Order: sequence, then C-alpha cells, then structure tokens
Amino acid sequence: MDFLLTYLEKLHTRLLQSFVAMDLLSWFASIPSTLKAHPEIFFSIASFFLLYIYRLKRSRSVPVNWPFIGMLPAMVAHVHHLHDYGAKILAASGMNFTFKGPWFTGMELFMTCDPANVNHVFNTHLPIYPKGEEFREMFEIFGESLLTTDDEKWKAQRKMIHNLMINRNFRAYELHISRNKVEKGLVPILNRFAEEKKIVDLEDLFTRLTFDTIFDMALGVDPGSLSPEFPIHPLAEALDVASEVIFHRHLVPKSWWKVMKWLNIGKERKLAIAGEKMDKFVKETIAKRREYISKNRCDQDDCKDEHAVPRADFLTTYMIQTPEDGKKPADIEEFYEFLHSNAKSLVLAGRDTTGAAMAWFFWLLCKNPRVQQKIVEELKANWPEVEDETSRNKNTPFDHDGLSKLVYLYAALCECLRLYPTVAVQRKSAIKTDVLPSGHTVHPGTVLIFHLYSMGRMEEIWGKDCLEFKPERWILDNGELKYEPSYKFFAFNSGPRICLGKEMSINKMKTIVAAMLYNFQIEIVEGHVVEPKLSVIMHMKNGLKARIIKKEKRGW
Repeated sequence: MDFLLTYLEKLHTRLLQSFVAMDLLSWFASIPSTLKAHPEIFFSIASFFLLYIYRLKRSRSVPVNWPFIGMLPAMVAHVHHLHDYGAKILAASGMNFTFKGPWFTGMELFMTCDPANVNHVFNTHLPIYPKGEEFREMFEIFGESLLTTDDEKWKAQRKMIHNLMINRNFRAYELHISRNKVEKGLVPILNRFAEEKKIVDLEDLFTRLTFDTIFDMALGVDPGSLSPEFPIHPLAEALDVASEVIFHRHLVPKSWWKVMKWLNIGKERKLAIAGEKMDKFVKETIAKRREYISKNRCDQDDCKDEHAVPRADFLTTYMIQTPEDGKKPADIEEFYEFLHSNAKSLVLAGRDTTGAAMAWFFWLLCKNPRVQQKIVEELKANWPEVEDETSRNKNTPFDHDGLSKLVYLYAALCECLRLYPTVAVQRKSAIKTDVLPSGHTVHPGTVLIFHLYSMGRMEEIWGKDCLEFKPERWILDNGELKYEPSYKFFAFNSGPRICLGKEMSINKMKTIVAAMLYNFQIEIVEGHVVEPKLSVIMHMKNGLKARIIKKEKRGW
C-alpha cells in the first residue's frame, strides 16, 4: 500500500506540473481524446480522489504531528479513553506507530503490539533491551527489586524468589491462605450484602482479598483489609497512589515530572508521601515478624496455624531454612533489604493484577451468561465431595489437582486477560541500534511501548472475532487447553522475565470464581459505567458496582 501511495503521489505531481505548463482551456477541450489515448491519466485522476478519501479516513485514526507541540493535542483530547485510542491508532498503522511529543522534550515513543516485535525484544534479543536507568527512575519507589533490576542482580533476586516459591510447604500454604480468606472473609461479607440488599464494589472487595493473601504469603501477616469495617490500609492506599502517578510519568516528558519532583509539588509530592508510608509500614512489619520468629524459634513443621498447615511465607521460610547463627550478618541484612524492596513490588503485582482481573472477569460473565453457564456446568461436574455443611472448606473444596481439572474456567480467565490485561503497557529501552522484525530501526535510548490492550484487539493476531469474549478459542478439539506463545498472549510477560506467580494467580482466581458461583448470582447495577482507569494496573475507573443475590439452594 505504501509503495502504491508513493507512486501515485509522484504521478499526481507530474500531472500538476503539466497543467501549469499548457493552456488550460485547450487542455479541457482535449480531455476526451486524451483520456482515450492515455487511459492511465483517467486511472490517476480517479486514484487521486480515492487517495484523498483514504488519507482523510486515516487521519481520523492517526494523530497529526503539529509543529512544536507534536502529537500531544491528540493524546490530551483522547485521554479519557487512552487505551481504546491507542488500539485504534495501532490498528490503522499496521500494529506499529511512532508517537512524537513536543519539540525539545525528547518524547518520542515507538508503540507496537506486533507479536514478532514482542518475541524479538523479550526473548531473542533481551540483552539489548534491559529495563534501563529511565525505567528504574520511573519506578524508583520500588527500590532495587525484581521489578526494576537487570543483569546479575535481577538473576540473583529471581533465583531467590523462585527457590522460596518451590519450597516443599509453600504450595500447600499458598492454597490454604487463599481458601481460608475466601471461606472466612469473602463469602461471609457477600452473604451480608445479599441479606441487606446493598450494592457492593466488587473490585474493591477482590483487591482487599488479594492484598491480604499476598501480604501473608510474603511476610506471614494478615493485614485484615478484607473485614466488615472495610478499613483503609496505609500500604494499599500508598500503592494506589503509586500506580496512578507512575502511569502519569509515562504520559508526560521526563523533564516535566522531574521538575515537579524537584519542586515537590502536584502528583510527585503525593508519590513521595506514598513512598514514605510504604517504606515505614514494610520495615516495621519485617522487624516485628523477624523478632517474633527469633523469640519463638521453631522448625517449619511446628510453625503452624490453627489447622496445622505449616507456615511457609517468604520471611518464615528464609529464617527457618537459614538460621541466623549459621549465616553471616551481612548476608542476613542483605536478605532483609531484598525482602523490603521486593515486598512492595510483590504486593503490587499480587494484589492489583489479580484483584483487577477478577473485576473484569465477573463483568464479562454478567455480559455473557452463556459462558457463565458453561463454567457452572464444569464446576458441578468436578465439585469434590464435601463431608457435611460444617466442613471448613465447604465453599472452597478444590485442591491443586481439582483446580487443574477446570479447563473451561482456565480458558475463560485467559480470554478475560487477553481482552483486559491487568498490565496494559510494557516499556523497554534499547542500548544499541537494532532492527525489529517489523522493519523499524531503533536507536540507543529509543523508548518502546508495548500496548498489551491493543494486542487482544488486533484481527491480524486473533481473527475477525477478536473483540468477542470466547473461551473456546483456548480449547482444542480434544478438550485440552490450547497453547499460545507468551509473546502472543502477553498477560504474564514473556521470555526470561515471565511471571513466576502465574499458576498461583490462576489458582487463586479459580478458587474465588468457584466459591462465588456456588453461592451467589451477581447482577451489575444498571447504568453503571465500566471503563479502564489510567493507571499502571488496569483498574476500573468507577469500580464494579453489583448486587449480590444468594442462591435459594447453595450449589447447582
């Protein structure tokens, strides 16, 4: 198409030059004979108008690059639906587009949702595209954590977290924490809302649940966010601010937010206060937990809760596996610094991503009753036997093996994350000149924006039904899950940096969905507007307001 447009433009230029050189009256008189003798001229004139119409139509999708101010006006005009506007631009630009900001700001971004580019950057050529210093500056509130580091430091941290997660008791503890929080926290609160016929913000509820579970898994403490009083937790509040302000840093030139930070004003002041709150709370929690474990020394099998499940949170596991008297003090302090930095990023990842995903999932279920019914049928067919109504897990009876049988539910969750990836944007920078599979050249310092939200909306990637919520696209004819490469289904990152907690997150979501569909019917409040919030995590701007209806007879 680009070659054809270039050719036509050159042809039109030559025609215009000839129009000026000749007598226009005599030229018009000779039109019939000229067209008959030279039909390519008729083709050129017709194509001129087609080209004009094409350009006019395209200009409505692609922002104009104005002198001095660049494409900033278009972004400001569409900021209320920026993700959808980004998808529109990328669809009109063949999945790749260069955004140019105001002059002298250095704000030039290469936007892409091309799976080949994702594979190139996140897999085959990852060393050329580290997180980089600019990324670390943007996410400085999370310190030297797995989220922000590169190279050997990143490898060492990832290995440490991986080793903690494959501990023999961690999987059992993780499932126990999730089931316990759903059984004793989520279900009773939803029962109360159903009885009182009150409207509940499901996204807030899910975020509180996932906040409590991930914090317990990291530091062995239940912050009690999911309780009838709905307390405002200082760490959760600070994380909300951090997500909003860091996303703002992506939208404006670096110099702008740097000046705001230096002056300690506006959003940057809010971020600084949030950072202090986060540091204070995490440090105090680690110190208290560390003192408790040291004073009540026990092996891991003795560190049990009321149901005799061995404690296997990261902090307890590390201290029990490596007693302080057997480690160098410097190594111990290094671990606590590692845990302090990573606790914040782990809680952000485990709380916000899963909480937001659950909100989008139930919104999609309410819009697609056919899918909801198929999930219910699968749950009914695989629901484990429960001894009696007094069983402590009557609403959450699935163990890891049972959860693995829920294939259609897994497919539905993947389909939700395809359309509404909880991390809508990934950012990378090049450290040397490279050519992407799309043919675009990137230079040192080039910022690449991978728009995950757009990836799920491209016909070239997912077909003409890409906007449909269709779990069947994830299931093979033999009933097994269909594998999609991570550079195409990018919700859990791709390559060496793929999410370590993917299966843990999926299992947690399955547990929540099973308990809710077993006990309740969900109705979204009529007229409630659902749209993405401008944040690092794709929360809902207005939450998810719903009515909870208790099933007359629990179950099916």
